[in-house]
Amino acid sequence: MASGSVNPFNVSDSEEEAEPQRSDERSPGAVAPAGRSPGPFSPQAEQDAQGLPVVGVAGLGGGGAEPRVSVDAIAAQLLRDQYILTALELHTELLEAGRELPRLRDYFSNPGNFERQSGTPPAGKEPGLGPGGALNRAGSISTLDSLDFTRYSDDGNRESDERVAVLEFELRKAKETIQALRTNLTQAAECEIPSQERKNYKSSPEIQEPIRPLEKRALNFLVNEYLLKNEYKLSSITFSDENDDQDFELWDDVGLNIPKPPDLLQLYRNCGSSSHPSHRETADAAVGVDASDLPGDYIAQEAVQKTETIQVFKLRQLLLFDGLFRISISMECGDTKTGLQCERSLDNGQYLDIRGVTETDSATEPNSNTTTSTNTSTATATDHTAENSSPSTQPHSKFKSPRQHSKGPVKFDQPNRQLSPAFHQALLSFCRMSADSRLGSEVSRIADSEESVMLMLGRCLPHIVPNVLLAKREELIPLILCTACLHPEPKERDQLLHILFNLIKRPDDEQRQMILMGCVAFARHVGPTRVEVELLPQCWEQINHKYPERRLLVAESCGALAPYLPKEIRSSLVLSMLQQMLAEDKADMVREAVVKSLGIIMGYIDDPDKYSQGFELMLLSLGDLSERVVVATHQVFIPAFAAWTVELGNLQAQLIPSLLSRIEKLLQQGEHSLDEHKLHTFLSALQSLIPPLFALVLQNAPFTSRAKLQSDITPIEVTRFPRPASPLQDVATIIGSREQLAVLLQLYEHQLQHEGTTGWDSLLWVVNQLLPQLIEIVGRINVASTTCVHEFSRFFWRLCRTFGKTFTNTKVKPQFQEILRLSEENVDASAGNGILTKATVPIYATGVLTCYNQEEDRKLLVGFLEDVMTTLSLSHAPLDSLKASFVELGANPAYHELLLTVLWYGVVHTSALVRCTAARMFELLVKGVNETLVAQRVVPALITLSSDPEISVRISTIPAFGTIMETVTQRELLERVKMQLASFLEDPQYQDQHSLHMEIIKTFGRVGPNAEPRFRDEFVLPHLHKLALGNNMQTAENKRMDIASQLFEAYSALSCCFISEEIMVNHFLPGLRCLRTDMEHLSPEHEVILSSMIKECELKVENRAIGEAQGSMSIAASLVGEDAKTKFLSKMGQLTTSGAMLANVFQRKK
Repeated sequence: MASGSVNPFNVSDSEEEAEPQRSDERSPGAVAPAGRSPGPFSPQAEQDAQGLPVVGVAGLGGGGAEPRVSVDAIAAQLLRDQYILTALELHTELLEAGRELPRLRDYFSNPGNFERQSGTPPAGKEPGLGPGGALNRAGSISTLDSLDFTRYSDDGNRESDERVAVLEFELRKAKETIQALRTNLTQAAECEIPSQERKNYKSSPEIQEPIRPLEKRALNFLVNEYLLKNEYKLSSITFSDENDDQDFELWDDVGLNIPKPPDLLQLYRNCGSSSHPSHRETADAAVGVDASDLPGDYIAQEAVQKTETIQVFKLRQLLLFDGLFRISISMECGDTKTGLQCERSLDNGQYLDIRGVTETDSATEPNSNTTTSTNTSTATATDHTAENSSPSTQPHSKFKSPRQHSKGPVKFDQPNRQLSPAFHQALLSFCRMSADSRLGSEVSRIADSEESVMLMLGRCLPHIVPNVLLAKREELIPLILCTACLHPEPKERDQLLHILFNLIKRPDDEQRQMILMGCVAFARHVGPTRVEVELLPQCWEQINHKYPERRLLVAESCGALAPYLPKEIRSSLVLSMLQQMLAEDKADMVREAVVKSLGIIMGYIDDPDKYSQGFELMLLSLGDLSERVVVATHQVFIPAFAAWTVELGNLQAQLIPSLLSRIEKLLQQGEHSLDEHKLHTFLSALQSLIPPLFALVLQNAPFTSRAKLQSDITPIEVTRFPRPASPLQDVATIIGSREQLAVLLQLYEHQLQHEGTTGWDSLLWVVNQLLPQLIEIVGRINVASTTCVHEFSRFFWRLCRTFGKTFTNTKVKPQFQEILRLSEENVDASAGNGILTKATVPIYATGVLTCYNQEEDRKLLVGFLEDVMTTLSLSHAPLDSLKASFVELGANPAYHELLLTVLWYGVVHTSALVRCTAARMFELLVKGVNETLVAQRVVPALITLSSDPEISVRISTIPAFGTIMETVTQRELLERVKMQLASFLEDPQYQDQHSLHMEIIKTFGRVGPNAEPRFRDEFVLPHLHKLALGNNMQTAENKRMDIASQLFEAYSALSCCFISEEIMVNHFLPGLRCLRTDMEHLSPEHEVILSSMIKECELKVENRAIGEAQGSMSIAASLVGEDAKTKFLSKMGQLTTSGAMLANVFQRKK
């Protein structure tokens, strides 16, 4: 093609380049020997073609004079004069016009017309046509066979995308072949070496003849083939990239009628063989014969053959161009009755040179208004309905002069909403498409320009043609959308949009973004009416598609198109579509996209009657089994839905109370078996409503009218608010900007500290209704449910952090303190304070008192925990609430020092009950505290308590000592704990302490399996043996039964550990036998289990002894000689690695 043009329809350049070659390269004997008629593409043929056939074509178009000669006569004349290619073109024209000519149909459907041999020319054929006949089948008929000329005329229901794809593929292949032939032809002529010069090369062997293009391409092919066969794949790829003008997968790309030589290895071997015959010193194996052996006019004859082949390919190219041109013309001429009429009005014989049409249009552009008026009037009379329904349907000339014909902006339904611009932009960001790529910018420009369709084709087709069949089909999107926007026929537009949604079988993220971007550009261009009529039905068709990627495209498009739809459609059809997909679709990623699109819909919906449907959708989304769907609900849907409820006035009146009532109902139904998953669902929804609730309080405050942006406003601290789950949960986004929020926060703090809450209804609702109801719910939660405690603690923490420190200190803490009433004077010694045993204590401690971490806040937390520990201890109440507080706080290392301070308060307390509680709390704290704190703070406190005057306090330290033995690795620390436990077991003063023995046995059974093996073997098992032996002599039946039960639990846990044979024989088995003695009298069912355990242990000991004996015998046998050793090892090698099989090798045969 010419260097200055990128028009893919330009075929005249090819003819202009090839024409001088034909005149220069043909020898006098090859031009037209014996009166050969010129080819169909010669200048004379062009003149003849314009002289006769054009008349008929003009007649077909309906825009010229009446035909002077019938079409059948023209066809007969063309066949008679052997203008086969021109007749084929006429046949194709008539087929597409729906006027098939029997004469041409019969001729071209008979393969015999194209298989004549050189010795029998057909009648009427001039003898000068040469040996190839009318058409040389060797080089071109296979290509013509690949064209199914009746594909489109016989089947009018073929989809447009298939037609365009096939045409462009055939076009690409034809262009590539033509270019290769032209290159070979030109280079063959340029590189022709005179015979005298060739003789000079032969007479001087040291001088190599210059490599010819054909030889270079053949060698390149053989080298690449060699690299691939020998696994040099990277080298092959690099070699292919450096020779990108050659197709290494097809030998015919090297040259036409060139036999493929042997591979490089075979050539090398033949070259080194002395017996291999050679006709010439310079014989080229890659070519097969030296050029000097050929006739003198060989080059000219080869050029003539290639020129004829080029003519055939050019006809094919013209036919393909013609197909594309007709499609483009039907797009461009949107002002005619049908695409066929528009095609005929321009079909004046000049369609062979598309460049001439475009250049003529450009040259006559200033005078195009006259022609435009005629076309416009025709369009108005014939397609008035399409004109009204599509404001973008305009005549072709309008694209030439967009400044003279500007259309007004498309108007969309704006919802009656009051969202802040920042919130609105953040909401749309969840469906926003990025146009930072070349293709993205091309798609997004569709609605911004009034350029002609031809200019769009000129930009896009160079990218489409080479890529459409190579998984780059998104390149078609600009073309499809532009055509769908401007096409006058609704049926065609529907077909194009159908192609758009079915363009890619399983579009990936990037491809979906391109399609969505195109849909948005289409919507902006055509307006809400056409979006509803044309785009939404395509979505509806794909809603149950078998591929999730296609359903995902539907879900995302609903959100992306929401701003451009009529408001009635947004709140009815689209909402119903998304609701159906949310309830029925099985793919998590589809439901996730549905939830995000529902959130965008909630940002535009303004029908109050849809509130209940939105609430149901929120609950349905929150109850989804997929975590990604739930996350999307919190990030997008709930903030958008909450913003709508704020405008409706339903956030405090309906939404939050509805969730609270569901939580209360859940607690009433599940007093014994609470559904923690549902509780988490409702509570997490409440947590996501905290930011919009606080924004509502600020926007309805008495000081809102005084809020003005100032330059001296203190910026908001980074830690002022909890980290939002998404931009839509950022209070600054909801308000509008951080500057505006900073002004409101300053006035908010001043109002709370100095002016109070009088007249502040939205805040009074939080203080007087929300907080009391939440505290009541907290008091009904079972403290043993660690999940519920954690969820409510996190909820109160976010609530207090969002509403601020002043609000927390003046509104939240007083209400909790009033409920808890912590003071030693109010202690009920018999039953204890009921509220202190509930989840209120840990939730208040971890959810409210830990919100702020200043010194006074930490002191308040320490004092509260000390008071709770004291109150519960003195009232003999369960310690579950205190333990829950320690577990929740102990999970954060920042509170370890604080908790140790609280426990030290209990260690030095005057009441033995409080000291016992402190000792038991150490057991919970040891597991999470680092060993340094254990050595410096925990062990000294426990040793102090282990020498307490009260025996109950000393016994209370045993679980904590056991936990240290289980978790700590410092040898010195373990020895100190071991000595303390030994004093409990061996000191005579504890000999009759039944409670102490019970606690020790229980602790040994808990920590023994996880403790250090040496501690277990040398300390735990021997002392358990002593305790079991002493229990045989216990006279009190109840005490004996208590000890026996604890021993049974301990031995059951320890039986799973690896125990050495010595310990097994000396301590473990004797202890079990003593325990069996007790159980024979006290619990016969336990005695059966113990007997089984004893037998199992005895069998283990016996097998070990036998294995050791056989092992020693095997070792002795191996010393006899190498032969025995080899046999033994070979037997071992036949075994698998199964532990059971290896063990069986050393077992005694039975």
